Amino acid sequence: MTRALLVIDLQESFRQRPSWQAVSNPDIVQKTTRLVTAAREREDLVIWILHTAPGAGTPFDPATGYVRLLDGLETREGEPVLSKTSRNAFTTTNLQQILTAHGVRELVICGIQTEQCCETTARLAGDYGYDVTFVTDATATFPIPHRDAPADRDYAEVLADPRTLQVEEIITRTEYALAGRFATIASVDDLVGA
Repeated sequence: MTRALLVIDLQESFRQRPSWQAVSNPDIVQKTTRLVTAAREREDLVIWILHTAPGAGTPFDPATGYVRLLDGLETREGEPVLSKTSRNAFTTTNLQQILTAHGVRELVICGIQTEQCCETTARLAGDYGYDVTFVTDATATFPIPHRDAPADRDYAEVLADPRTLQVEEIITRTEYALAGRFATIASVDDLVGA
């Protein structure tokens, strides 16, 4: 096998935050399932990655019980499940060693959040020399409050603020930043058919 599918941070933690109401891709589990099924049929390696913040008391703290895959996603025996504490999937895991041991040179990336953990992983993977495919419609993100907005606002105020960066803008920016530099942009249908 020379290709691996990285499923990044598709975890219950995100559903516990107010921002989940504005998620860009409510069908992410179904789209990811299509990618996982196709990867398994091709005998590509599927690697599951979960973001953790031990001791933080947030939904990303393993003690809360929310650091688990979203309902509808299931690992299979032999598929690595890695826990990370950094934005990218390499720095605080043994991901690169696993990829090297399996002879992987191509990565397909999906998950949450489009512009954070997914994009950061794609950029680092590109720098490491991997051939990266970024499956935008199998990623998800949330509106981003303006940097000067008060941190204590409720989420309705965040959504109503005209300075909030909307998900369409985030996704477009990520595609522009990655395409032709760090990754090839693809859709689920591009990879598995309509």
